[in-house]
Amino acid sequence: MKHVGENVVRIEAEALRALADRLAGSMAADFDRALELMFGCRGRVVVTGMGKSGLIARKIAATLSSTGSPALYLHPVEALHGDLGMVVRGDVVLALSASGETEEILQLMATIKRLQVPLISMTCDDIAETPADKSVRATRASTLASAADVALDCSISKEACSLGLAPTASTTTMLALGDALAVALSEKRGFKEEDFANLHPGGKLGKRLARVESLMHSGDAVPRVTAQTKMPDVIYEMSRKKLGMTAVVEGDRLLGVISDGDLRRLLEQRGKDALDLTAQDCMTRAPKTISAQEFAATALARMEEMKITSLAVVDSDQRLRGILHLHDLWGTEMV
Repeated sequence: MKHVGENVVRIEAEALRALADRLAGSMAADFDRALELMFGCRGRVVVTGMGKSGLIARKIAATLSSTGSPALYLHPVEALHGDLGMVVRGDVVLALSASGETEEILQLMATIKRLQVPLISMTCDDIAETPADKSVRATRASTLASAADVALDCSISKEACSLGLAPTASTTTMLALGDALAVALSEKRGFKEEDFANLHPGGKLGKRLARVESLMHSGDAVPRVTAQTKMPDVIYEMSRKKLGMTAVVEGDRLLGVISDGDLRRLLEQRGKDALDLTAQDCMTRAPKTISAQEFAATALARMEEMKITSLAVVDSDQRLRGILHLHDLWGTEMV
């Protein structure tokens, strides 16, 4: 019994290796055709499957949606009882069935064909080559694969279940092939980090990819003084805005910053005479800044590297846009 878990993983790993070999060889053209159909889809990718294949179909639909390709899961039984209206012309259907003979899936094909919706199948039935003439298209064993515009082969040598019955290696290959389609499609669409962040605003990854602009203090919340402001008024502004620093500006242009640390060092060196100085006498010139379009993760890395707790947010002309404080990043679960 102690080797059962190891054997299951090895069988599934071997099924994935065989799938990768097909993607690099005999199935490469079909994979590219499926990708083109999904890329050219003006509607949504409708993913359907029954039983364990249905569970994998749900995950594939979710992965497609989260990587920039609108998709939904259609339960084949619910489809037969009214939900077929979810499929419209312009969609692409991706149907999963290990046997390729799932009755509920096959009953959908008449509507799919009537709507002229492209059909991509993902089945585990063997596809036999014609040895006499390799140019002849492979003969597909299942009804679903035969009806599909593109048939993707998820066949396996055996299931990892000791009885050879429970969907194990077959569902693993379907899931991996779905991931391959989703990732390849996202790259073909030019899907970027900012797109991921927009689709995952509530997740930890999305928060890490939040823009500085969405987290910074702006407007009246930004502590700011002019170069001629006397230090008592500088201290008042810092205390009132509670960010442990203030920007020194000329109009909107950033000249420097004064932090709590700068103030402490100044008082140690000058004592009460420091109160007679102006902001320009005490400010740190060429302060650390960041663009409003940078990621929150970038801002955190910069703060950690420089051992500071705030960054002035500026535009390309050094005009002050806001202040980002380390406390603002706590809500992103990065600190």
